[in-house]
Amino acid sequence: MNASDGLNPLISASELLGALEGGAQLVLVDARFWLGQHGRGRAAYEAGHIPGARFVDVDEELAEPARGDGIRRGTSARGRHPRPSAERLAGAVGRLGINDDSCVVVYDQGTSLAAAWFRWLLRDAGQLNIRVLDGGFAAWQAAGGAVSADEPADGTGSFVPQPGQLAAITVDEVPGFLAAGHQLVDVRAAERFRGETEPVDPIAGHIPGASNLPASTLQQADGRFLPAADLRVHLAGIAAGDAFSCGSGLTASQALLAAESAGIEGLAIYPGSWSEWIADPARPVAVGGGV
Repeated sequence: MNASDGLNPLISASELLGALEGGAQLVLVDARFWLGQHGRGRAAYEAGHIPGARFVDVDEELAEPARGDGIRRGTSARGRHPRPSAERLAGAVGRLGINDDSCVVVYDQGTSLAAAWFRWLLRDAGQLNIRVLDGGFAAWQAAGGAVSADEPADGTGSFVPQPGQLAAITVDEVPGFLAAGHQLVDVRAAERFRGETEPVDPIAGHIPGASNLPASTLQQADGRFLPAADLRVHLAGIAAGDAFSCGSGLTASQALLAAESAGIEGLAIYPGSWSEWIADPARPVAVGGGV
């Protein structure tokens, strides 16, 4: 169950069932999250979750408040999901009962979007023993896993987050990153990348020089990731030193999780992504292109 010893960062529902039935001591984290529907994740958790799991709120605990402080109206200078401070993250992982030696399994409703963000934040902070339930809660139910509405008491975890241990690029580093020949792979839907539609942010388009690989192409219809061999085909043009971006960092971490599950290492993410880039009107915007 140790994710730092070369095991796949994903865990299947059947593997998790077997581990729990075998008495494995795991910290289970429910990170269900629906963009723009605050409170829905908590309500879903209260209605039923994997027994023993504790809930973490993406908006309240895994991001700093996104304030309307961008130069461009309707934007936040650090994007829609600014990375949480070490203090905010420490509060969350302490309540979740995570220690230095904990083996953590995190899940969301099925897409691994929020679960991948949680995993990236914890790994960036030094906690390596964390895996994502492939297919999330939906996969757990499909596998016949038990469901409980009982909520465990808050934990008293001792892990002290020390963010900054994974490769990430800042908004100011983006131009030089691209000029150096690295790829910035935008994993939003193709129509958003091309600027044909923008349902979330006030400006449509993409960062000039970025390429497009929709994260949806990396998953099966049920939310589970494609087999590793298929992922390697989809990600064949991406190499160590490249980075993923998206709208606010979450989908970029989802794509990174897919890549790592396929054995592709050395990739980074741009956490601020499009929602941070457009906060300053002086930064250029491109439209068209993509897939």
